[in-house]
Amino acid sequence: MRYTGPKVKKARRLGMAFTAKDVKILQKRGFPPGQHGQNRVRLSEYGTQLREKQKAKISYGIMERQFEIYFNRALKQSGVTGDNLLKLLETRLDNIVYRLGFAETRAQARQLVGHGFFEVNGKKVDIPSYQVKVGDVVAVRQSKQKKHYVERIKEKLKAFKTLDWLELNANNLSGKILSLPMVDQLGTEINTQLIVEHYSRT
Repeated sequence: MRYTGPKVKKARRLGMAFTAKDVKILQKRGFPPGQHGQNRVRLSEYGTQLREKQKAKISYGIMERQFEIYFNRALKQSGVTGDNLLKLLETRLDNIVYRLGFAETRAQARQLVGHGFFEVNGKKVDIPSYQVKVGDVVAVRQSKQKKHYVERIKEKLKAFKTLDWLELNANNLSGKILSLPMVDQLGTEINTQLIVEHYSRT
């Protein structure tokens, strides 16, 4: 089941910000919640590996079974498994929508995709997990461009700076995937090697 509880608690427990609000909270209370939160307990090797997997699952809004499928796909690809895993997660349609600035969070992006706000290469796609490829163009559908939400983000998009592997056209409300992301372009706090080690022992 996808976690739908307070993400601030998860952010404090895992020591990672998932939203802008989390950043502020962690600056003030950068320790786990609960009565004994400030008495840090040293995690075992397994616990450390499990925590990294939890970070990735919550960051991208993915459930356990689906995450395992992504890992197995990454394992079968050539190259570094951890890097492959991040590339698969980053090229989900909901994540691309988030990275292009069309949504403030991945959860919001997932909802917008599910409600049919976007098209890929001119065709409506309402599946958040849809895998976008290099060269694909993601755009807000014409029928949705007069929606209040889209009108509101238009101005924000003009000043939005996306990542180097993406190209945003704020005027057309569209974006293009220029290349697959390199790990150092993502600025992620997730240690994928620990995730690989976690699955290696299970």
